[in-house]
Amino acid sequence: MKCIIVDDEPIARLGLAALVDKISQLQLVGSFEDAESASEFMLDKTVDLAFLDIQMPGINGIDFAKNIPRTTLVIFTTAYSEYALDSYDVDAIDYLVKPIEEDRLAKAVQKAVAYHTLLMNEEKGNMGDIKSDHIFVKSERKFFKIYYRDVLFIEGLKDYVIIQTENKRIITKMYLKNILELLPHNIFFRINRSYIVNLNRIESFNNNDIFINTYEIGIGNNYREAFFQRIIPEKR
Repeated sequence: MKCIIVDDEPIARLGLAALVDKISQLQLVGSFEDAESASEFMLDKTVDLAFLDIQMPGINGIDFAKNIPRTTLVIFTTAYSEYALDSYDVDAIDYLVKPIEEDRLAKAVQKAVAYHTLLMNEEKGNMGDIKSDHIFVKSERKFFKIYYRDVLFIEGLKDYVIIQTENKRIITKMYLKNILELLPHNIFFRINRSYIVNLNRIESFNNNDIFINTYEIGIGNNYREAFFQRIIPEKR
């Protein structure tokens, strides 16, 4: 599982990172001093588990946890046991009081691994075979064959994605970030926090928007540079 640490105390981050390094199921992919930095990182990176301090400058750990995807699990790490009840409001996997003991951390991680497996199996159930030119997607109790060439864009809407083709919309329960990982990256590109577009279907674009058929989709500030690096060579 890919995990991050968010804590405004440098010593706490280093100590937890050392413990995480001993757990084979975890891969530490980021360590941040505030929730804002972690949010930026998670825009285009997969994070399976977040270790969150609660009392931090700016956005606190509780509020941050309320706004991350359901598939990113949360373990709170704090020096204050009185926040334990608040952690249940965001369905935290566990609540660890500093200083964190190695055995206690291991038990919390095992719970996270078990729940993560359940979530992944649920999403995989909505995806059929993935081929070089098409996928099967489950919607309304049936699997639909979707050719990549027919997809205009994919829109993320909370726990669901909407796959828009020229003549139909298919809705399936999956996170935008996760379906992007399954699609061929030479064809599909995430253009902002809510949309993945088919690069081959783009008809025109400017500095702020792309145009596909009758649809106009904004280019996110955090995605603009990567988009132009991808698209301009292809348009020459």
